[in-house]
Amino acid sequence: MSVQLNHTIVEAADREATAAFFADVLGLAEPVEYGPFLVLRMENDVSLDVAHVDGPVHTQHYAFLVGEAEFDRIFERVTGRGLEYWADPFGREPGRINHHDGGRGVYWCDPNGHRLEIITRPYGG
Repeated sequence: MSVQLNHTIVEAADREATAAFFADVLGLAEPVEYGPFLVLRMENDVSLDVAHVDGPVHTQHYAFLVGEAEFDRIFERVTGRGLEYWADPFGREPGRINHHDGGRGVYWCDPNGHRLEIITRPYGG
């Protein structure tokens, strides 16, 4: 068997609110509880396992490869929520979308400060 990413843990100050945010903005199925986690399944069988943490959340970057139609729907939900977004991972290009590698990409933050990204083409491809 080859090495494949199976899941990653998303730290959250409020596990329920964070899982609901991801599900709503990304258009995912409702999370399923598994032990201390709320599990969000992706189309490629990778899951985001949202866990409550006491104390500070260690913010991460999560990038999602999506189709053109999904990009439009997700971006509409991001802007519909009035969320700030950027064309770059450092927030230096506010209110813009990037067009790297012939696709589209955009970054925004979840309520915990995790930097989320959607892209329609893998970088370097």
